[in-house]
Amino acid sequence: MKEVEVKAARGRRMIIVDLLMLALSTFLMVFGTIRLAADGSEVLNVSMLVGGIVLFVVWFFFTIGFFILQPNEAAALVLFGEYKGTVKRSGWHWANPFLTKKKVSLRSRNLNGEKLKVNDEMGNPIEIAAVVVWRVENTAEALFDVENYNDYVKTQSESALRHLAGSYPYDITEDTRELSLRGSADEVSEALRKELQERLGKAGVVVEEARLSHLAYAPEIAAVMLQRQQASAI
Repeated sequence: MKEVEVKAARGRRMIIVDLLMLALSTFLMVFGTIRLAADGSEVLNVSMLVGGIVLFVVWFFFTIGFFILQPNEAAALVLFGEYKGTVKRSGWHWANPFLTKKKVSLRSRNLNGEKLKVNDEMGNPIEIAAVVVWRVENTAEALFDVENYNDYVKTQSESALRHLAGSYPYDITEDTRELSLRGSADEVSEALRKELQERLGKAGVVVEEARLSHLAYAPEIAAVMLQRQQASAI
């Protein structure tokens, strides 16, 4: 879904209208009640009281339209299920009270992935984990193209890491190619970032960085592989 950036009315301007409306509704209700008690149920007195009550109800709904956006925060505006646009300018704003304001943080976030037990390209069981730095860029896609973009990022990050682990050997041997999970950290991290960007782009997410935070042989073969590495080094 295409994001449409819109501008909302400044809150400090609309608060003047809000206060004037409150003052006028209060005046009409109080003055109308006093006149009604003094002069009886004249049409003018009743009209003033009713008008004050109606204006007070309008004021109440008018006040709901105020909202605040922090720096690097956005609000997607939805009217009866229809996306109307996104406000990205920080500050105090006012918009149609019937609009639903769905706030989204645009700040960079860290996803510290859990340790996964998978097989590398050679079929050796390994433990691997990654850290992903990401942020929302397209609020419309993040909110409306996936069910929950936070869960989506977590699930796709785990899936991409599993695929990456199976695409490279843990370490370089005589029978393997040059790149490996252990010896080619920069290349592997960049490959992970690119794959994640392809997967998460549809959710309006930008992957700023992805790198391995843990890499080791699974405990059941760690001792055997260590001995093999020591023997190869001699």
